[in-house]
Amino acid sequence: MIFSSTTIALVPEIKKGPWIYWEDLELGICKSANLGFDGIELFTPSADALDPDFLKEKLDLHQLKLSAVGTGAGKVIHGLTLTDPDPEIRKKAIAFISEMISFGAKFGAPAIIGSMQGNVMPNGNREETLGWLKEGLEELGEVAKSKGVFLIYEPLNRYESNLLNTLEAGSEFLETLNTKNVKLLADLFHMNIEEVDLPKSILANGKHIGHVHLADSHRGPMGSGHTDFGPIAEALKSIDYSGFVSAEAFPWPNSDAAANQTIQTFNTYFK
Repeated sequence: MIFSSTTIALVPEIKKGPWIYWEDLELGICKSANLGFDGIELFTPSADALDPDFLKEKLDLHQLKLSAVGTGAGKVIHGLTLTDPDPEIRKKAIAFISEMISFGAKFGAPAIIGSMQGNVMPNGNREETLGWLKEGLEELGEVAKSKGVFLIYEPLNRYESNLLNTLEAGSEFLETLNTKNVKLLADLFHMNIEEVDLPKSILANGKHIGHVHLADSHRGPMGSGHTDFGPIAEALKSIDYSGFVSAEAFPWPNSDAAANQTIQTFNTYFK
């Protein structure tokens, strides 16, 4: 079964980013439930920024799940990445993500590594940088395994990262890891930029996909741009995907309209 999810960001520094709801956690949860979503994906400043008992109370009240937790605040607020040339910064990045993994695991939710993967620095060595990424994913994959969840790695488009930009590149990289507890995030916005054929890429790399981000061609809510979602939905069904499709999209033209557009598209193809 495929499940729907909105996104709620509680990090002021990323307020201009592609998330449906902002700042008010209770209101975002309530609105998500009223529209019929199955869960929420959450972005917090840190693992200890939110009382897990409070979150559990609100999720249980509205019969929602926590679909995933984002780690991007580690880079935005603290400047941490897994591929920084400074080993102390890499160590801090691993510690930050480990704490986010532990927080999400309380709800059976995986953590996402997106922007915290970093980049090959100017004049940096690509192989060395990928080696640092591998070391980080190896350790964090096992941390997640010990907590009973998997870890999600997100290939980003070329304008956000010069590491691994496609599902194929991500799959090939995961195949080199000793840990088998890392899965890919198929983000339709990034894929729209990098993939030749989105459905074919999903079919070819389906065994590694553990999470999906819904966004249309302009990163607005799915169904508001020119991405043909029908074949994508069929591809997800064909690989027997059984996770969340989460609306990481700009709240265009506003949060309520974006959430409504997303759930209508979800219900059209998955209900």
